[in-house]
Amino acid sequence: MTLPETGRPPGDVLRELRGFGDADPDYKHGRVWSLVYYLDEGYADFLAEAYKLYSSANGLNPTAFKSLKRFENEIIAAVADMLHGTEEVCGVVTSGGTESCLLAVKTYRDLARAKRGVRRPEMVLPETAHVAWFKASEYFGVKVRLVPRGDDFRLDVAKVARLVNRNTVMLLGSAPEYPNGLIDPIAALGEIAQKHGVPLHVDACVGGFIQPFMAMNGIELPPWDYRVPGVTSISADIHKYGFASKGASTITYRNLELLKHQMFVYQDWPGGVFASPALLGTRPGGAYAAAWAAMQYFGQTGYRDLAHRTILAFDRMKAGIAALPELRVFGDPKGPLLGYGSRDAAVDIYAVGDQMDARGWQINRLQFPEGLHAMVTAKHLESVEAYLVDLKAAVAAVKADPSLARQGSAATYGLMANIPLRGMVKSRVLDIFSNMYRAGGGDLDLSAHDAGPGAEAGAPSLAERIATWYVQRRRRRQR
Repeated sequence: MTLPETGRPPGDVLRELRGFGDADPDYKHGRVWSLVYYLDEGYADFLAEAYKLYSSANGLNPTAFKSLKRFENEIIAAVADMLHGTEEVCGVVTSGGTESCLLAVKTYRDLARAKRGVRRPEMVLPETAHVAWFKASEYFGVKVRLVPRGDDFRLDVAKVARLVNRNTVMLLGSAPEYPNGLIDPIAALGEIAQKHGVPLHVDACVGGFIQPFMAMNGIELPPWDYRVPGVTSISADIHKYGFASKGASTITYRNLELLKHQMFVYQDWPGGVFASPALLGTRPGGAYAAAWAAMQYFGQTGYRDLAHRTILAFDRMKAGIAALPELRVFGDPKGPLLGYGSRDAAVDIYAVGDQMDARGWQINRLQFPEGLHAMVTAKHLESVEAYLVDLKAAVAAVKADPSLARQGSAATYGLMANIPLRGMVKSRVLDIFSNMYRAGGGDLDLSAHDAGPGAEAGAPSLAERIATWYVQRRRRRQR
């Protein structure tokens, strides 16, 4: 594609835009189990109108667009109250959970550098920590000390304390963690953090806008927010279970002295003194306005209703999976997300995933152990029974035909999950993934033949290419 020589009529552009979505997942009917938080078209129109009102506004300079700073102030105050913080709790609106996580690592690295002279920073993470924390490690040069799970899929707290040392700049707990939906033992982590004088961040990007309302509805949850001594910061996404437009998360800190280490100030720029509270320079006003609007629209009663419907759907899904003798739910999640795998050696769970894809569902895969994943929303109350019917049929199909485990994306996922040399997997995936971003783009289809430029009919599938590459690398290393 090149830029059109002359502009096109708005109607033509919008018609083509709508057509581009024809091959996207069917999230409007509850057939997508991650990525999207959708209720209905009426609510989507409301968010779009709120976003449009401030779509040209820029939060770069908080003294210019005072409206955006008001939105941010009121959002942070409401979040602090939800999370049982004191009046000292402060923070910023960010572009998403990844930015919030990156900021926490940057903040605590700089805090340890300034207060304790730490030059070789480390952080202690559960192995179920979101990938954003590993990205932050790479970006900011903070070494990860990884804590394994026990047989019950829960964080081994005893091993956390053994990993803390003079270079530790922070501990992390998730509420809940993404793969299995379990809340880490935040109270126990808080005790360790206090004993060693290190910060504890709670990653509640998923749970921050539903767990408070689950608790209001009478669901018993372990303590995980600012009520826990030792918790120094929390991330919570508004664009997940807060049902804001994409591009809205929060990071809050127990006090302003912590937040200061997140901020960037440069006083010698010819363009003037520059100060920024987060990673972004330009901060999109529309996202702030839509986030504020969503929180005002629902209020406590609205969010409690969404939480109630979400957990109804979650409980039905969890019970339905557990009722299938070939499957098991990982751990004992309370909602809103779960992972599940096979307890029957004759049922390859990735092949089950392929069968579900073929029936029109969009499902994420897990590894270590191999499994499938579901992030449940209120919208899924309309589709969960159909999902379970198809899941039962998918399990039966895979059990009846074991060869399905050697076909399609099941072969690829199974291979990548079990190759022992993980650095080799990373290298090859990077090569394949980066080709999606070449000029003109490219597709990545795990179950089909190579769709890259110049591919010929009958070209090897991704699984076959990775397998061939792996065998060749092993042979070269053995010579």
